[in-house]
Order: sequence, then structure tokens, then C-alpha cells
Amino acid sequence: MTDRGTPADFATWVQPHLPVMTRYAARQVAAADRDDVVQEALIRAWQRWSTYDGSRGTPVAWLLGILADRSRRHRSRSRAGLVVELVDHGMTTAPAMHDVDLERAVAELSKRQRQAVDLYYFVGLDLATVAEVMGCAPGTVKATLHQARAHLRDVLGDSDD
Repeated sequence: MTDRGTPADFATWVQPHLPVMTRYAARQVAAADRDDVVQEALIRAWQRWSTYDGSRGTPVAWLLGILADRSRRHRSRSRAGLVVELVDHGMTTAPAMHDVDLERAVAELSKRQRQAVDLYYFVGLDLATVAEVMGCAPGTVKATLHQARAHLRDVLGDSDD
């Protein structure tokens, strides 16, 4: 594939996806490292932009895949403890005690369940986009989220009693 254009073209193309990238990075690395990881992902995306194939997926799924890779690399380099910052549509909130319990419970989920929970509940992606990022069918995401919710209910206790 040929070069897609100028840095300004890339910035325009990526701009709508920055809030989602930032929220996902906040779920992947410590708060102090979030912006660095997003920046690393954007650099890598710019370098690989000519390889993006719209017939194979949406821009946001492609960008989040790069972000996940950069996050993994960052965590393996830093080996520092992960301090997760709860994010609500990009707004930082101080964690309440139940939020800390929830974070601990989410950390106990399998890698795949944690990814689905992060993308769907914390990042706010729809099922189809979560499925695209995870490389599976939307029904698989639904089942994964169902299993994750069941595990979280067991760990946190059922509040319907």
C-alpha cells in the first residue's frame, strides 16, 4: 500500500479515536505512563499507517491493537506496580473503597475476560468493536462478558439479595 498522506492527514484520521485510546491506556498502565504509551502507539501507528487495510477492520480496532502492544512492551520494560486510575469518559475520579474492590476483582479475571470488561465497560466500546479488537465474534464477547460478570458477582457478592 502507498503512503497515506501528510502528518496533518494522519492527525485528522486519528483525532476521533484519541479519547478511546486514552481510556484504554488508562486501563493498561499506571496513570503516570498513560500519555507516554498513547504517544508511543501514535508513533508506531504513523510508521505503519501505510499498512492499514480498511477491509480488515476499523481504524479504532487497528489503533487499539497497536496500543495494546505498546502497553505490553511498556509494562515489561518498567516492571513497576500497576496503579489503575478509574476513568469516566476521560475524567479522572478518586477511587472509592468499592472501586478498589472492583479493581482487585477485575484483576483476578482471565486475560481475555479482563480485556472484554476493560473495552466494553471502562472504555465504552460497543460489542461489535470489542469483538473486532479481540478478534472474535460479538457472541463470543457477550459470553465472555457474561462469564466475567458471574465471576465478579462471586468475588464481590451479589447485591440483589
